[in-house]
Amino acid sequence: MKQKKIEEPVIRYGYSPGAIGRITELHARYYHQHWEFGLFFESKVASELVEFLSRFEENRDGLWTAVANKQIVGAIAIDGIHADAGEAHLRWFILAPEYQNVGTGNRLLGQAIDFCRKAKFDRIYLWTFSGLDAARHLYEKYRFRFVAEQAGSQWG
Repeated sequence: MKQKKIEEPVIRYGYSPGAIGRITELHARYYHQHWEFGLFFESKVASELVEFLSRFEENRDGLWTAVANKQIVGAIAIDGIHADAGEAHLRWFILAPEYQNVGTGNRLLGQAIDFCRKAKFDRIYLWTFSGLDAARHLYEKYRFRFVAEQAGSQWG
């Protein structure tokens, strides 16, 4: 069986019309399919993304989208709200299923890490959970390390 060739995405920096909806949709569909997350999770992603973009500062925060066929197929953000403490929060890292394991995530994460280096953040942190093995492998490639594990209900 021949595998369908996908268009190489272009990585774009910053907000674009429809980004909030599409990034939220990618999260909602993926996490519903794999973990049965529902309305609470989707609304949390949307509201926190809106809050982030409403206080976005160019030198402190970053948003990158991977775009193919005029559609966002992936995203990642750096939230520098704690820049005074030297900390950057990596958030909303997501890829459409057909763009997983083909290098798009590596490109997005590389852009975010480069931004943090240039902005001179001392530390980049993120929240994740068990079962996201491909993402964890990519984080480890970029020298993230596992610090703590705790049970929680923040995702719904």
